[in-house]
Amino acid sequence: MPDKHLYEYATLRVVPRVEREEFLNVGVVVFCKNQKYLQVRYKLDSTKLLCLCPDLDLEQLEKNLQSFELICEGAKNGGPIAVMDIPSRFRWLTAVRSSVIQTSRPHPGLSSDLDQTLQRLFAELVL
Repeated sequence: MPDKHLYEYATLRVVPRVEREEFLNVGVVVFCKNQKYLQVRYKLDSTKLLCLCPDLDLEQLEKNLQSFELICEGAKNGGPIAVMDIPSRFRWLTAVRSSVIQTSRPHPGLSSDLDQTLQRLFAELVL
C-alpha cells in the first residue's frame, strides 16, 4: 500500500461584491509540506460569474488567478511571494482577505497521489 501524505487544501472563491458575501467556487489549491507540493487548478465560468455581477472585469480576474499559479510554481516573475518557501506561499495564498478572490479555510486530508487528489477536489468542489 502506498504511503499516504498529510496535505491541506483550500477552495478558491470569487466574491464579486464583497459586501454581499455571495461567491462562486472557481478553484482549489493543494499543499503538502512533506512532498514539497503546491498546486492550484481553477476554471472561470463567465456565465455564472456575470449573473452574480454583470460588470465584473473577467480579464482582470483571470490575471489575478494567474498570479496564484505563478506563486504556486515559485516562478521568478511571480513577485516577492513566489520566492518564499512552499509553506509560506500556501499560508499567504490562504490568508483571510476581503477581496474579490478569497479562499476557504484550509482543510486537511491524507493522500497517496496528490495530483489525483487535486483533480478529485476540483471536480467535487468546482465543476
